[in-house]
Amino acid sequence: MADAEPLSREDLIGAMSRGAKPKGEWRIGAEHEKFGFDRTTLRRPTYDGESGILAMLTGLQRFGWSPVEEAGHIIALERRNTDGMTASISLEPGGQFELSGAPLKDVHDICDETGRHLMEVKQVADQINLGFIGAGFDPMWRREDVPVMPKGRYSIMRAYMPKKGALGLDMMLRTCTIQSNLDFESEADMVAKFRTSLALQPIATALFACSPFIEGRPSGFLSARANVWTDTDPDRTGMLDFVFQDGFGFERYADYALDVPMYFAKRGETYVDLSGQSFRGFMTDGLPALPGERATLKDWNDHLTTLFPEVRLKSYLEMRGADGGPWSRICALQALWAGVLYDGGALAAAWDLVKHWDIADHERLRRDVTRLGLKAEVAGRSVREIAVDMVAIAKQGLKSRARFSGGMVDERGYLSELEDIADNGITPADRLLELYHGEWQGDVSRIYRDFAY
Repeated sequence: MADAEPLSREDLIGAMSRGAKPKGEWRIGAEHEKFGFDRTTLRRPTYDGESGILAMLTGLQRFGWSPVEEAGHIIALERRNTDGMTASISLEPGGQFELSGAPLKDVHDICDETGRHLMEVKQVADQINLGFIGAGFDPMWRREDVPVMPKGRYSIMRAYMPKKGALGLDMMLRTCTIQSNLDFESEADMVAKFRTSLALQPIATALFACSPFIEGRPSGFLSARANVWTDTDPDRTGMLDFVFQDGFGFERYADYALDVPMYFAKRGETYVDLSGQSFRGFMTDGLPALPGERATLKDWNDHLTTLFPEVRLKSYLEMRGADGGPWSRICALQALWAGVLYDGGALAAAWDLVKHWDIADHERLRRDVTRLGLKAEVAGRSVREIAVDMVAIAKQGLKSRARFSGGMVDERGYLSELEDIADNGITPADRLLELYHGEWQGDVSRIYRDFAY
């Protein structure tokens, strides 16, 4: 249908169901965000200036990236690979630099793509006195210290967020994540993957916890990023108890999305503020800010991107529970979820780990891992024990996938760091705290020297 035509219920469902594809066509899409910093002052970069985000975006174009503009500002870059798949570099509200990778066939390709990107970023950053670091939460700077990027949707979100939660602005300005995007074969396959991955998302949060500092001091959290999501906006975050109920499918998720208040509609390069208003009303009766208009398919697809549960459904499933981190863990997250979700035996074994948990278990676990990490417990087991099992299941799934690199090595090697974390029970955040209380002598600024890409 054309974007300008009125929406039907079938259109809403089709925006998600059209993503179903045969197993042989499944791909992996990796996304990761990172914090930039001025090497002299350690401050987050502004958009303009010799050491600004615009200079980064301009410098990267030498590597074949094409600019994307909004209202006269370059706000993203795009590049096609040899298979015709598109990757993009985009800006989060506080200038966090995000690579949304192309959908690729295996973790080897993902890790190559990510490594190439980080190399390009470092080459440009070195020339303009910037560095970049992977972490879940800005370790030093306050909200008011963070420059805001010139993207229209963000001004609407910044005004609306404080109405819904105390930490929404922190989410926008001071967090970074790693994400894995995965395909499904059918509605039944989507449901199985959604339920299993949603239940296990807190386990991934614990394994990848890498944000123990806020404003230069230990915060009491191992994943301050994950804690932010517990007080951002209850309408559009959380563990989605309906996913575990009988009858869940594309239609039920569409109903959930319809009930989430809107942020905006985009007309040309202009974002129209519709914050707090009903998408249902936009479909049926229109809204005063857009007289004579009804919601289109593009509006619906835009609206789906403004939902932030721990797993998000679009035309694929997005795993959203991991803190930002180094190159090795960007690769590891893709291996973890591909191993668990892309092999039938592994998916069944993973579901066996979590199928007896109730919604209270899910919600409590989501909150507990933010502070306790692998020491949290659920249904009589420690998260560490479950993490050991989860990584082992993923490893077996990757063995069954049998996707080999040019050196005839399969994807299991990317899990080695997670195996160590689970076996030792020591998260990346625990390691950072050991450094803070030891070698760093309480100086969080050392993180920029010791952990920059």
